Amino acid sequence: MKLSRRALLATATIAATTAAAPAGATRGRFRTGFENLAAADYEPLKGQTVGIVTNPTGITRDVRHIVDVMHADPHVDLRAVFGPEHGFRGTAQAGGSEGRYDDPATGLPVYDTYLKSGQPLADVFTASGVDTVVFDIQDVGARFYTYIWTLYDCMEAAARAGKRFVVLDRPNPVGGRSAEGPVLHREFATFVGREPIAQAHGMTVAELALLFNGEFLQTPVPLETVRMTGWRRSDLYDASGLPWVPPSPNMPTPDTALVYSGTCLFEGTNLSEGRGTTRPFELLGAESVDGRWAAAVNALGLPGAHFREAYFAPTFSKFQGKTVGGVQVHVHDRAAYDPVRTGIALLVTARRVWSGFAWRSDNWIDKLTGSTLVRTMIDAGADTDEVVAGWQEELAAFRRVRREYLLYR
Repeated sequence: MKLSRRALLATATIAATTAAAPAGATRGRFRTGFENLAAADYEPLKGQTVGIVTNPTGITRDVRHIVDVMHADPHVDLRAVFGPEHGFRGTAQAGGSEGRYDDPATGLPVYDTYLKSGQPLADVFTASGVDTVVFDIQDVGARFYTYIWTLYDCMEAAARAGKRFVVLDRPNPVGGRSAEGPVLHREFATFVGREPIAQAHGMTVAELALLFNGEFLQTPVPLETVRMTGWRRSDLYDASGLPWVPPSPNMPTPDTALVYSGTCLFEGTNLSEGRGTTRPFELLGAESVDGRWAAAVNALGLPGAHFREAYFAPTFSKFQGKTVGGVQVHVHDRAAYDPVRTGIALLVTARRVWSGFAWRSDNWIDKLTGSTLVRTMIDAGADTDEVVAGWQEELAAFRRVRREYLLYR
């Protein structure tokens, strides 16, 4: 039986009240969930053997890794680390992981969670011997960024294995004012989208954990969250004062995260999404594309961005070693910029000005957008406004559900 939403929200307060001010309190100095946990001498983990799901983004503001900090602190009994896609220390490219090994710095066993879910992942948690699984990874705010589904899979597996689950919150780097974009249809569920949430969800990982537990998991996990303090929904990443560690090799800066929930859609096309350049997801292009694309998208007057005619030669991925033409997205007003609408406009104009435009043959675009709507409407000649209008009813329904799980103003 599912817990009530009210009960689930109460669980979020258990850890938060021991280490953080309540939601809506005076802004004060920004602190992450981990900083609040450490300030409370790890009280929510007292008497528990602990394993943590994390990656290179799990750092303190003086860039120490939290695994190293926790391992050296007698107030917490850290026994294991669980590595996601790209690995715990971040050595693997997209679609890779580091496997099972002992961490040279701490001696802790590192277990590989990538592409594991359900009972196989529950078996990993059981084999580790921990009582509580902690999650601390920096997200970037897009449904198809896989760490939130690592969170989902780990919550489900922890419930199967009879483990407690604690989420240490970090900021959504693109803010949390609203949710935007199409909502996933379950028949298109993959590791780039397990459940029906918006393409740009506008939530923190702790809020998503509450949403997953309350709406989607058949068996809710015993869940606690440790909130941030000093974070507002209008804040972008630089407001936190935290150093940026790339959550994955092609997410080098917070600027990348700002555009990613829209321009990642080009993974579903035959154009380069800028992998193999210093500005992935900001540079887009293909062979024989010219200045007509930048002119076409600039003519739309999209808020918050300009589009520069650009030429580049990717060092890997699509068009490796070849010079391609396209656009660079320059965001000049971050508050006005709508990444999903911009991504759709770029797709619509690319298809109109470049005769070579094609979707990936496996219709990966449908997995990224969550249904056939975007692909079929663009193929039918719809403009940006018509495509965006196509998902508004489902988006409004998601926003109503989302509202019940928000922890910050």
